[in-house]
Amino acid sequence: MTAPRKGITRQEAVQRVLQGIADDRQGYDALLALLEEQFQAALRHQTGQLSVLAGQIVAAVELLDGRRRQRVSLVTALLGPKADMSQLFALLQPDARATASASWDTLEQMVLECKRLNTRNSQLLTEQFTTMQRVLHGEEHIYAPG
Repeated sequence: MTAPRKGITRQEAVQRVLQGIADDRQGYDALLALLEEQFQAALRHQTGQLSVLAGQIVAAVELLDGRRRQRVSLVTALLGPKADMSQLFALLQPDARATASASWDTLEQMVLECKRLNTRNSQLLTEQFTTMQRVLHGEEHIYAPG
């Protein structure tokens, strides 16, 4: 196998991937907390706080996506375009492989939980918006002449 990029060894590329996974676990911990704060702010109708949180969430997601893109690029350079993380982990010693695989599984669960919380928050905000629209503008079918 060749090095993924000029100036970086195969071992350095694998280390960057593994460090990116560790960094992403911390990043998703922070995102989980932000999504919970967003939910609480929505429940309390704290529009100013929601605006601040939206910016923080976007920044967190952009950082996570940047690391994801780097990870995909490194794994692709190491193992080819159809490679997956299990193939990368197979390159590691058994102890490191088990640790990396467990970290990856944890990260995948964190991603799923963030998606679930984002959906929950989106549904709440949508319901609140719809309710406010009805309050402000009424519902046409309620006051239709008989």
